[in-house]
Amino acid sequence: MASADDVRRVLPGYDVESVVLLGSGLENVAYEVNGELVVRFARDPAHVEREARLLAFLGPVSPLPVPEPLFAGEGCLVYRKLPGTPLLDLASYDPAPVVDVLGSFLSALHALPVSELAELVDTDVQPLPEWLDDAAALYARVASAVPPPYRRLLESFLDTAVPPTDFAPVFSHNDLGIEHVLVDSRATVTGIIDWSDAAIVDPAYDFGLLYRDLGPFDLDPTLAARAVFYARCSVLEDLAYGLETGRQPYVDKSLAALEWLFPPARGQATGMRNGVAPPVPM
Repeated sequence: MASADDVRRVLPGYDVESVVLLGSGLENVAYEVNGELVVRFARDPAHVEREARLLAFLGPVSPLPVPEPLFAGEGCLVYRKLPGTPLLDLASYDPAPVVDVLGSFLSALHALPVSELAELVDTDVQPLPEWLDDAAALYARVASAVPPPYRRLLESFLDTAVPPTDFAPVFSHNDLGIEHVLVDSRATVTGIIDWSDAAIVDPAYDFGLLYRDLGPFDLDPTLAARAVFYARCSVLEDLAYGLETGRQPYVDKSLAALEWLFPPARGQATGMRNGVAPPVPM
């Protein structure tokens, strides 16, 4: 993993006064420098310069702020820190206005011409049966952490047919969980970070991540079944990640999402929260 010394090495001539680890994931480790720069090292350096070109393309056309690259090379991306804190870290907020803003944001991304972005990103369209296989493997790793009322519902989902696939791939962020959405103290969206997974994808995928993290909302009928499918599969991925790395916010949000992703029969206790979750459109 890259270190504070690596940060200083890629910023020659810059007076580094403080280096704070922001976090590390499966693909990147990021540091905050002097409270004003973000220095992010990629596990796969080959993608860094291409991501910088993508961000330069998106800056003028994105409805929401994205990082502006200041330097890209040596497996490192440097950009000025965007204002705000990850929505994952906000204790409480009304998800409805966030959904509205992010839904419009995704619609704008999906309308960008794929032909202009094909050289900047890969195509990432995994067959849905493979998603279900991966979800089953993840469930085997986390089953003991799933509250008992949800286990049968989850296992039933893993044993059902996948929804129909009939879509034109679009450009999207491809990892729009709430950890990558920056907000101010009132939960007003201030920026979108971590574009390393951006790709040509199923337009339902990022809507599925919003459904997973922000709760039920009205989905485009042409996307709904696949979006909920992705939400149900990806909640197991986030739960496994949280459990295996000790990141409790991922565990908490994943367990909370089970209520609307796998709603139990009316009146059945879940041990999670009061009330009955709304039905999931499938």
